[in-house]
Amino acid sequence: MAAATAATLILRTTTSLFHSISFTTKSHSFYLKASTMERSEITEEESKGAAEKKKIFVAGATGSTGKRIVEQLLAKGFAVKAGVRDLDKAKSTFPGSNPDLEIVKADVTEGPTKLAEAISNDSEAVICATGFKPSWDLLAPWKVDNFGTVNLVEACRKQNVNRFILISSILVNGAAMGQLFNPAYIFLNVFGLTLVAKLQAEQYIRKSGINYTIIRPGGLRNDPPKGNIVMEPEDTLYEGSISRDQVAEVAVEALLRSESWYKVVETVARTEAPKRSFEELFGSIKQR
Repeated sequence: MAAATAATLILRTTTSLFHSISFTTKSHSFYLKASTMERSEITEEESKGAAEKKKIFVAGATGSTGKRIVEQLLAKGFAVKAGVRDLDKAKSTFPGSNPDLEIVKADVTEGPTKLAEAISNDSEAVICATGFKPSWDLLAPWKVDNFGTVNLVEACRKQNVNRFILISSILVNGAAMGQLFNPAYIFLNVFGLTLVAKLQAEQYIRKSGINYTIIRPGGLRNDPPKGNIVMEPEDTLYEGSISRDQVAEVAVEALLRSESWYKVVETVARTEAPKRSFEELFGSIKQR
């Protein structure tokens, strides 16, 4: 009994740490114009009258980052299809009635066919903000952060959705960066090699031909933004943190900026950093 109690305490403690870790040592309407699976563009046109709002599918919509993405998309004038596993949780996360918000059941671990049905043919783009819950199941990161992301990409193929934004993490390629002994890299990989699972999912996206933006934030904070957004090329940042509100902002702005196409960007917030436009931030990162 004592051993079981101790194990439970350890799990609760590590779960809490996982969620709080910080990496430290127009009105306008928008439309998607897709001619091939190799290129797409989201352009901005002046709204003259009641134009139909374009719908974005958000996977992991009730998560700490996902719900912020949903809120910011709605504030920007988009319609949102919120993909969730738990419909009851979604009702409490998004109380009230909003004609621009549709909640659908979508579990990324159930395969691309069911996901394609949830995404349907009315979604213009997909934002993936999923994340596994720390547990004793060491395959959980692979089920969600790897296979789940792959399932979403394949569902996009089925529905001819050619814009995909992924919320990943800095240090996913820590081994190649010489960060094997970085405490954050070690800690996050304790849970079934989480960062390795995320990296392999990224690689699948990049080979898929879909128009992607992969966002790698630093340690995620639930508190309001502190400092300005900094953006760096992939495999650059190994420390720093950022508010989830700012991560959501980066994801939404990526939808609107062609400068974000086919790029992996790493982002944190720094109080000493100058404020820069998103055109500048995304434009400073070269495609690889």
